[in-house]
Order: sequence, then structure tokens, then C-alpha cells
Amino acid sequence: MTDLLPLLQDFYRDKLAAVLRHTDGARVVSQYDANNTYQYIINREDTQLSWVAQAIIELNGDVPSPDPSAVERASTDMHAVIERDAREAQAFVDRWRPRIDGMANARHARMLNVILGETLEQKRFFEQALAGRRDLLGRRTEDAGELVGKVLATRWIE
Repeated sequence: MTDLLPLLQDFYRDKLAAVLRHTDGARVVSQYDANNTYQYIINREDTQLSWVAQAIIELNGDVPSPDPSAVERASTDMHAVIERDAREAQAFVDRWRPRIDGMANARHARMLNVILGETLEQKRFFEQALAGRRDLLGRRTEDAGELVGKVLATRWIE
């Protein structure tokens, strides 16, 4: 049990770094469907972080604070950003699978395994975006037509 809290805190830090990286990358990924997918991924990761934070709090631990300076800035090339995120998703799973498999606490191990599964789903989204797929989050009805244009890097323009 004494190893559980530091493991959860390390996991939280690693997943938080991914969220910060994806938030930064979403500013570069301007293709509409790919950007919507980034927004979906960030939303899911926020939910995952809340699960891990709650587990940390239940163990009377401190939830790690974000360190934006620890996140490598995204390239300005959309393809390079998506490629990096696909690679990082697999690296995250590879880093954490052995540690989670060795956990004695089944409840927390299951929670972290759900997050690993969703991380592999993210990798699949990134790979599909790299392949030029536009139906990342589902297919549009035929009468919706093709979307034209790009998503802006900033939310507000003044």
C-alpha cells in the first residue's frame, strides 16, 4: 500500500504531461475533424485525471500540479504533431503496462488499465488522422457535405 500513492502520483504527472502536450498540439492541428478529435481526447483525459486525482486524495496524498515548462512545445507542422502524439501514446502504454500489471490493488489497477485502453484508442485516432481519415469520431450524414476551412489556433480574435 505504501507504493500505491507514489505510483498514482507518477501516473498522474505522466498523464497530465500528455494533456498539456495535446492541448498545445490542438493549436497546430487545424484540420476540422482532427481538431475535434483532439478536443475529444483532451476531454477524456481531463476525466481520467479526475479519477486518478480522487484516488490520490483518498490515500491522503497531494495531487501533483501542472508544470507546463516540462512539456516540449509542439512543432508547427500538423503532421509532425499528430505523428509525435501517436508515438507518445504507445510509449505511455509501454511505460505503464508493466507497473500496472504488478499492482496489488485491483481497483486502482483496473482504473489505470481503462486509461491505458483509452490511450491506445487515442493512438488509433492519431494513426487514422495521419492516414487522412476524416471519420475519426463517426461518419457525417451524406447531406452534410464536405467541411471546408480550418480551425483557428486561438479561441478569440480581438
